[in-house]
Amino acid sequence: MTSSPAPLTRSLFVFSILYGGMVCMAGVLGVKQVALGPLAVEAGIFAFLLLVIISSAVSELHGQKTATALVRLGFVPLLVSAALIHIVIALPHDPGMYPPAVDAFPIVVGQGSRMMLAGLISYGTSQTLNVFIFSRLAGGEGRLVWLRGMVASVVSQIVDTLLFITISFYGERPIMDLMVGQMITKVLLSIILVPPLISTAVALGRRLDR
Repeated sequence: MTSSPAPLTRSLFVFSILYGGMVCMAGVLGVKQVALGPLAVEAGIFAFLLLVIISSAVSELHGQKTATALVRLGFVPLLVSAALIHIVIALPHDPGMYPPAVDAFPIVVGQGSRMMLAGLISYGTSQTLNVFIFSRLAGGEGRLVWLRGMVASVVSQIVDTLLFITISFYGERPIMDLMVGQMITKVLLSIILVPPLISTAVALGRRLDR
């Protein structure tokens, strides 16, 4: 592991493309609430967990500095896609457009300014924190990738939920039950999904760079 900037290897190229796509998809998928047994969570968590896995894998393969740069560059597709969405919503629709889609489109892809600000702050803070914790837990040795990834994901998901729910809904509705439910679900998903997926991502990255 190193903290110096990494060359654009095959794994970094592939992971960077996937990361940019998941940054955009997280907001779109978040419109739907999915039921996982008795737990409910916004579907954007699946894309967000992939962001956690990718940034951690990049940190493991190419160093904390490169992974942090990837997180910061993630603001570019995030802001560009948000701007394009608002432009498209503002443009008049084609009279021949499927009628139910006319009303559904801005509901599905549009976000209020407060929620958009919450997404930007929670994304930047939690992803940077994830990379920091994952890297620091290594202690200079690249061992127990699955455990470091799980711990970093759990902490970053808790921070993400605290920031996003508070900024989005404080003063408009009770937030404690919503926050607790989201935290429990995200922590459980981090414990179940992150260990095998991050181990797979790191192994894939090493294979791509052979």
